[in-house]
Amino acid sequence: MKQRIIFAIAMSCVLTFLMSAWVTFINIGMIAGFANHWISAWLLAWPAAGIISFTIGPSIHRWSNKFVP
Repeated sequence: MKQRIIFAIAMSCVLTFLMSAWVTFINIGMIAGFANHWISAWLLAWPAAGIISFTIGPSIHRWSNKFVP
């Protein structure tokens, strides 16, 4: 359980950090204040992604195992 929590926190942190940068850049470009927009988006996305990763992650893991012998 502890490993699952740590994985969900770490994976959601890294994924939302990078994805929020990409989506913010696509939406507004590299403008003055980009970092503020990016960090605001990331702070909103991370908790949601962490909860989703923790709750849905095991089901996705089981589902993906069906494709790998």
